[in-house]
Amino acid sequence: MDLIANHISHRFGALEVLDDVSFTVGAGEVVAIVGPSGCGKSTLLSILGGLLEPSAGAAELRGSAPPESLNPLTFVFQDFALLPWSTVAENVEFPLLHAMADAAARSAVVEDVLRRTGLSDFRRAYPKQLSGGMRQRVGIARALAVRPAILLMDEPLSALDSQTRELLTEDFIRLLAEAAVSAVYVTHNLEEAVRLADRVVVLSRRPGRVREVVAIPLARAERGELHAREKLLALQSELWSLIRSEAIDAEREVQHA
Repeated sequence: MDLIANHISHRFGALEVLDDVSFTVGAGEVVAIVGPSGCGKSTLLSILGGLLEPSAGAAELRGSAPPESLNPLTFVFQDFALLPWSTVAENVEFPLLHAMADAAARSAVVEDVLRRTGLSDFRRAYPKQLSGGMRQRVGIARALAVRPAILLMDEPLSALDSQTRELLTEDFIRLLAEAAVSAVYVTHNLEEAVRLADRVVVLSRRPGRVREVVAIPLARAERGELHAREKLLALQSELWSLIRSEAIDAEREVQHA
């Protein structure tokens, strides 16, 4: 299944946020979206996921989701959005309750995603008993439980410390490959973008327009190896050169707002 941003524009009243944004996310592809603060990255993700109707253009799905998919488009948010009164296993099971009547089938899915996300030993824990990184693992496990065709990820690691981000980045690479899902990954972190994405869509300062699309010419599996670091750093520098001046302007705008 492909996800297509087809000439998407959006405004909130008189404020123009996005202008004529077009790109395609192919089956199994990870596309990161980066740009200066306030350029409309999260707004674009909401439009792609059907949470927001664009002022012009459309988000379109082409092709069929895998037959086992219960929800073709699934979000992973920055704030975890877990039910505090439910255990890890219950949080993961929650989106399955109305989609799978068979309790044994639900249990099998939950056990599978807990194993894949390293959460089997924490299945009876409550969110307040977990670190931020573990809570985000639960959010990822819950998203994978519905077997999505496309994950929409909005700054999923930004609230975590650098060590936890590094560990979860490695987990994302593995999980995306195992699940064979596509993803749109919104981030301010250029290192995450070049580590995770096949292509990086660079948006301009508001109104967000596609300034450039940068391909990452390394297999995701090899990006954690020593020989790849120099190439990845060069790609980070290239991305930063594209957004630096507008990022400075956006920061000044916020400071003087």
